Amino acid sequence: MYRRSERLKAMLKGLRESGLRLTPQRVAVCEVLAASRSHPTAYEIYRRLRRRFPTLSLATVYKTLDVLVRLGLVSALGDAGDGMVHYDGDTDPHINLVCLSCHRVQDLESMDVGDLYQQVVARSGYALRGARLVYYGLCPECQRKTQATAAEVN
Repeated sequence: MYRRSERLKAMLKGLRESGLRLTPQRVAVCEVLAASRSHPTAYEIYRRLRRRFPTLSLATVYKTLDVLVRLGLVSALGDAGDGMVHYDGDTDPHINLVCLSCHRVQDLESMDVGDLYQQVVARSGYALRGARLVYYGLCPECQRKTQATAAEVN
C-alpha cells in the first residue's frame, strides 16, 4: 500500500517522464490527489487551488488528470450519481462505496480485494495498473435522512 508521499513522488515522476513540465500548479494538483480521501472531481480540485494559484486553468487540471489516469497513477471513477467524474489517487486495490444521494465516495479497505487482485494477476498474466470495486447505495447519513422524511410523511 502506497503512502501519501510515495503516491506524490510517483505522480510527479510520471508527469516528468510524460514530458509535462512540473509547474507549481501541476505539483499542487498531485498533492491534492495524493492527500485526498474524498475522491474529488476536476472542478473541486480547481476550486481548492485557484486562490493559491490565480492563473490556474481548469484545462491544466484536466490535462494533468488525463496524463495521470493514462499512466495508471490515478483512477477515474466515473460519476457518483452527480454526472461528474471523480478521481482517486489511491490505485491500490480497494472498494469504493458511492452514495447515490449525497454523491460521497468512500474507501473501504479489504484484504480480500488485495487477494483477488493477486489471483487475477496470477491467472491472467496481465500487468495490472490498478483495480477498483464500486458499490452504489445510500450512506448511513442519507439513510437516516430518508427514514426521518418517511416518518414525517406518515
